[in-house]
Amino acid sequence: MKINRFKFFGYLKYFFLCAALLIFGAAIIIYPERYVNCCFEGFAMWAECVLPSLFPFMVITLIFVKTGIAEKASLPLKRAVGIFKLPPAAGACFLLSLCSGYPAGSRVLCEFYENGALSASDCKKLAPLCSTSGPLFIIGSVGFKMFGDKFAGVKILVAHVIAVAATSLIASLFTKKSAPKNLKRAPADKNVLYNSFYGAVISVAVAGGFIAFFFVVAKFFSDFSIFYPVEKLLSKVIGKECASAICSGIIEATTGCRALAAAGNGKLSVALAGFLITFGGFSILLQQLGYLTKTGVKPLKFIGFKLIQAGICFGLLMLIA
Repeated sequence: MKINRFKFFGYLKYFFLCAALLIFGAAIIIYPERYVNCCFEGFAMWAECVLPSLFPFMVITLIFVKTGIAEKASLPLKRAVGIFKLPPAAGACFLLSLCSGYPAGSRVLCEFYENGALSASDCKKLAPLCSTSGPLFIIGSVGFKMFGDKFAGVKILVAHVIAVAATSLIASLFTKKSAPKNLKRAPADKNVLYNSFYGAVISVAVAGGFIAFFFVVAKFFSDFSIFYPVEKLLSKVIGKECASAICSGIIEATTGCRALAAAGNGKLSVALAGFLITFGGFSILLQQLGYLTKTGVKPLKFIGFKLIQAGICFGLLMLIA
């Protein structure tokens, strides 16, 4: 009986997914002049705000990982990360994630896992810690370009890093200590430079596809007032413009940040942008989970952790912004 019930819910899930995709596809066919241009805008935003900040660091990150430099560089931090019951590679993974931004940290964990440097349990611990946006995106794209204030970007970055690091390190103290394991190591990569560039190009191109697709989804949701009840409720607390921006940002974070900057609500807009950047929106979350699910990370647990981090970032920014 249980098996039949599980099958029923499985079929129901796919039915709703197929129905939603068919309705979305029909809207694009009926209103091509709106949604085709919208898709182009999504790619333009990716090219302007994400590509310059992500691609060079993604190449550098993959070279560090594939050559083994990252793993060796993390050894001096072995004792420090051991206090928080984390594996020796934790320090290098976090720094590479922080320098590069989404979804590089998740890609690094996946690379270490496939190379045999991390176990599945290690990746589960490190997934929330190595889920950060990069300084070039936060300070340059969000702070300077969107808000017209580089210092606002610095504040968001500080709150973002504190929220991610503090929650992840505290949570790791309540887990079992990562014991040294004799993991099966993958053969050394003999074509590091080509594979690093190839991997970076694919990752960045996929990120562009996610951003453009979810940019269109966000516009579709807005046009058909799908988030109307949520937006109506939020507007009583944070105002109509910010509520609309948050609803768009939950789907695609960069879109939401740009709308928050345009709303011009000062400290509140900056704090809400920090919330969106830390949470990531479904576009960024799904990019990360594309790598993390290979390592055994549970999607719902990861998303819940990101919500907690985002809430803390918002609170910090309301204090310091």
